[in-house]
Amino acid sequence: MPDFTLHTPGGHNAPQVPAIDFRALLNDEQFAAVTAAPGPLLVLAGAGSGKTRTLTYRVAYLLSQGVRPGEILLLTFTNKAAKEMLHRVHDLTGIEPARFWGGTFHSLGNRALRMFGDAIKLPKNFTILDADESETMLKQSVEAVDKTFFKDKTNPRPGPLFSVLSLARNTQLSLHDTVAKNFPQYGEISDRLPEFAAAYEKARRDQSVVDYDDLLELWLKLLTDAPEIASYFTNRFRHVLVDEYQDTNTLQAQIVDRLSAHHQVMAVGDDAQCIYSWRGADFENIMTFPDRHAGTVIHRIEINYRSTPEILAFANGVLNAQPKGRHFDKELRAARKHSVKPYVVQTMDDREQAEFVLKRIHSLVNDDGVAANEIAILYRSHFLALEMQLALSRAGIPYVITSGVKFFERQHVRDLIALLRFVYNPADVQAWSRIAILLPKVGEKGALKIHAAALDHARMMQKNFLDVLSTDDVKSKVAKDAKDDWAQFCESLVQVADAMSNQKPSDTVTVALEGWYGDYMKGEYADYLDRLEELKALVGFASRFEEMQDLLAQIVLLNGETSEREVDPDAAAIKLTTVHQAKGLEYDVVFLIGAADGQFPTRRSIEAGDVEEERRLFYVAVTRAKNELYISYPRVATRAGPGGMMLTPSRFLTELDEDLYEELRIKRSYGW
Repeated sequence: MPDFTLHTPGGHNAPQVPAIDFRALLNDEQFAAVTAAPGPLLVLAGAGSGKTRTLTYRVAYLLSQGVRPGEILLLTFTNKAAKEMLHRVHDLTGIEPARFWGGTFHSLGNRALRMFGDAIKLPKNFTILDADESETMLKQSVEAVDKTFFKDKTNPRPGPLFSVLSLARNTQLSLHDTVAKNFPQYGEISDRLPEFAAAYEKARRDQSVVDYDDLLELWLKLLTDAPEIASYFTNRFRHVLVDEYQDTNTLQAQIVDRLSAHHQVMAVGDDAQCIYSWRGADFENIMTFPDRHAGTVIHRIEINYRSTPEILAFANGVLNAQPKGRHFDKELRAARKHSVKPYVVQTMDDREQAEFVLKRIHSLVNDDGVAANEIAILYRSHFLALEMQLALSRAGIPYVITSGVKFFERQHVRDLIALLRFVYNPADVQAWSRIAILLPKVGEKGALKIHAAALDHARMMQKNFLDVLSTDDVKSKVAKDAKDDWAQFCESLVQVADAMSNQKPSDTVTVALEGWYGDYMKGEYADYLDRLEELKALVGFASRFEEMQDLLAQIVLLNGETSEREVDPDAAAIKLTTVHQAKGLEYDVVFLIGAADGQFPTRRSIEAGDVEEERRLFYVAVTRAKNELYISYPRVATRAGPGGMMLTPSRFLTELDEDLYEELRIKRSYGW
C-alpha cells in the first residue's frame, strides 16, 4: 500500500525562490490572475493576451508563497507545452522541472496508474499499445465476434472503427449517439458496435495492456472507485493548473474536477477558441466550470499584444454576434497603434480569388518588404485551397502546406486519379496496382498477376482489357477475400470507361466517385464526408477540360512542378494551412479565403443548425493576423461543375457592422 503521509508546506521543505517583481513584469490583468487568492479560478485569456506567460508566472508565484513543487499539478495538452512552461519557471525560480508533476493528461495518467493501478486490478507492469497495435487488437477482437465483418467494404476498417470507439469513450456518449452525430456513414451498423467494444476491452484486460484512451478512462476510474487513492491525490496537489481548458473532453474535465476536490484549481482557456469538438472537446466544460466549482472567481485577460486595433475590433464584432448567454463576455483591447482596417474582397470565382491573392502577395513582398514566411493563406477545408495551390505553382512562388500534403498528393485524391488513369490507359500498370491493392488481401504481386492474366486473356479473345476483367479466367487469379468485391469493382471500371467515351471529364469523375471507390472510402476513412467534399472539388477542376487526356496531363504536370519545389518549412515561403492547424500561430499578413456560406461556415454545419463552433473558428482565423487581414469569397463555386453554384458571403461577415472593414472591389482588368 502506498505511503499517504504528506509534509506540511513551508519550513525546510519549502524551496528558496529569488525575489521576483511580479508587479513590474505583468500587466494589471495578468497580475491579478497570477496573484489571486487560492480557490477555484477561471482565467479567460483572449487570443494573443499572454496566456502562457500568465500560467508560468502563476507557478512561480505559488512557489514564492511557500508552495512546494510536488504540491503543484500542471496539466497540458502537449508535452512540449509543459516542458516550455516548466523551463520558464526554472529560469524564473531556479527550480528544476523534474520536481513538478507536469505534462499531458495521458502522461500523468500513466504515472498515476503505475503507482496505484493495482487498486483497480490493473497490474503495475501493464504495457501500452501504440496506435497500430490498438487497431490490430481491435481487428482481432471484432473478427472473434464476426469473422466476416471487415469483408464488407462499406463497414469501417479497424482504423476508422477505432476512431468511432475512441470518440465515444472520450465524450462518454453512447456509440449510437456518437455514430449519429459524427459518423453517419456507419448508421446501419451502430447497434453492433457495443459488442465489438466489449470484446476489445476484454482482450486488453486479458493481456494486461492498455491503449491511449485507457490512460484517461482508468485514471478516472482510479479517482472514482478507490477513495483512499483519490484522497491521496487531492491532498497531495494543493494546486491544480490546467492549460487550454476549453479543449478538455468529458473524461479530462471529470479528472480535473476530482483532483481539485478542495477547489484549489486554476483553469486557463478561452471559450471563444473551443474548436475541436470533432476530437472530443466539449464546449460545456468551460461554460459550466463556475457551476461545478462553487465560488469560482473569473479573471479576464483581454489586452492583446499581437494585432492592430482594427483587426481586434473586427474580431470583437465576430464574438458579439454569438447568441446571448452562450459565451463569456469579453473584449480584446489592443496594445498596438492604429493601422488599416481588414479588407473584404468579393471575387467572381475561385480562380479570380487566387489571382487576387497572388497579386497582393507580389505587392506585399516586393513593394512593402513583407517576408514571405510572414504571409499565411488560411481556409476552412483542404479543397478550398486547390485553386490557390495551382496558382502559386504556376507563378513559381514557393509555398508550404503546414496542415498536410498538397491537394493532388492526398491519398484519396491519388487513388481516384489512378482509377481514371487506368481506365484511360489499361496498360498503365502503376495506376492499376494502386487501385487493385485497395481490394482485400491483394498485394502488389497479386495485382501484377491479375493484370498479366487479363492482358493475356484480352489478346487471346481479341477483346478490350476492361471487358475481360470479370471473366472466370481472370477472376480465378483474384484473392479469395477480394472475390466478393470483384464484380462491383469491374462494373465500376466499365461505367467509368463508358462515361469517358461519351461524357465530359467532370461527369466521368462523378461516375468514378459514385461507384466502387465511393463505397470503399466509407469503410476506409472515418472522415469520409470531408474527403468526399474534397473529391467533389476535383469535379469542379475537371470541368475546365474537354478531354480526359488534358485533365490527366495537367494533374501530372502540376504534381511535377510542385514536387520539384520542396521547401523547408522555415524558408521564405508562403504558408498555406487550415484554420484548425493555424491555432496558436501568428503572421504579419493573413488571407482568409473561401469566406462564403457553405464553405465557411460549412454546408454541414448550416444543415445541422449549429454554426457556433464555426463562428469560433472564424474568430480564431482573424486573430492570427498581426498587421493586415484580407477576407475573400467567390460569387461562384467552380467546384460545383460547369456553370458553378452561386454563393453568398459568409454570415459571419454579413452580421458585422460595415464600419469594421473596408471593401475592395475588383476591376476585371485586375486593378484594385
